[in-house]
Amino acid sequence: MRLNLGIITLLMVLLAAPVAAMAQAGQTAPGMQLAQFEDDDIWDDSGKLITDGLDRQAVEVSDPFEGWNRFWFEVNDALYFGVFKPLAQGYEFIIPERPRGWVRNFFDNLMYPVRLVGCLLQGKFESAGMETSKFLINSTIGLAGFADLTEGRKTVRPIPTGDEDIGQAFGAWGMGPGPYLVWPVLGPSSARDTVGKVGEYFITPTTYIHPWYWSVATKSYARINALTFEIGRYESLMDSSVDPYAAVRDAYLKLRAKKVSE
Repeated sequence: MRLNLGIITLLMVLLAAPVAAMAQAGQTAPGMQLAQFEDDDIWDDSGKLITDGLDRQAVEVSDPFEGWNRFWFEVNDALYFGVFKPLAQGYEFIIPERPRGWVRNFFDNLMYPVRLVGCLLQGKFESAGMETSKFLINSTIGLAGFADLTEGRKTVRPIPTGDEDIGQAFGAWGMGPGPYLVWPVLGPSSARDTVGKVGEYFITPTTYIHPWYWSVATKSYARINALTFEIGRYESLMDSSVDPYAAVRDAYLKLRAKKVSE
């Protein structure tokens, strides 16, 4: 059993090796194209991206590094279908849905500091308070966050979502997204969001797992576990697009603009 655990850990570290340096710079590994479209609210029951709300977002596309971006888009696409999707499917086959849901809840709860800072930087104090309440409840009664006891609970009065990050805070301050960027393995981003991710690195708890390769392995495991709930979404977006690169770019920029405006 100990040998098997060691082999699994070694595989996760090897898979994460290409992004180890990026992880040290504040990114979440591995991300791939799909990682930026995790929000369940933007997908319908058939797994297709809901574009109604996104289409209303007027976004000026700045893509001066299109050659670089398209190259890494193709690399990431190949990695998704050749490595990460099969790995996630194998993990999904072995681990039942409920335990995978517990793991997803745990890592979502662990990202509380990022959401809290994102709220505070925008002056969304009610949302920050709500995030803090959820974190305390799920971390105690919810057994370290494995159980999300706050999901679906209604508040006495509506409180804006606390799903915030530092990149959104920069956008709320009036900072534009800047040039569109595609990072190896990590997928779509922008200059503004890349800087935001660097800041988030220092407030992400898994950053402080030592030695560094255990930190990378933990982030990789969290991403693979999350991917098991998202298989099919990326494929749907690709199949419905004449130019998949442009489709992902435009959807990403519109989605981020929508989040900033909320």
